[in-house]
Amino acid sequence: MKFTIAIYSPPQSSASRRALHFSQTVLQTGHTIERLFFYQQGVYNAVSSIVTPQDEFDIRLAWQTFIEENNLDAVVCIAAALRRGQLDTTEAKRYQKTAITISPPWQLSGLGQLHEAIQNSDRFVCFGGNA
Repeated sequence: MKFTIAIYSPPQSSASRRALHFSQTVLQTGHTIERLFFYQQGVYNAVSSIVTPQDEFDIRLAWQTFIEENNLDAVVCIAAALRRGQLDTTEAKRYQKTAITISPPWQLSGLGQLHEAIQNSDRFVCFGGNA
């Protein structure tokens, strides 16, 4: 079965951890992930400038490792990211900003990527937010 998974919650939320655990289980049980989509407060899971205290679980690093090790497509909603001041290299240049907080394995893109992934999936699962 092919899944598209949307994460609407920030990294401090238990929903983000549940989404990561669910995603890991999806792959461990032989299913595939079409795309991970980080939306609304979920964009903060991709922000490299967040510093997690050493005695706490670094969910951002866990997501990054999971995405890289499994070569997954991880999209951050560009509108939600820009609204929250989160930029990749291209958008930083476009808006003449110096801060770059989103970098690979995440990529900024639009809701069209979410729509496309849902169309190509058997299941669409959301974690957190009001969706």
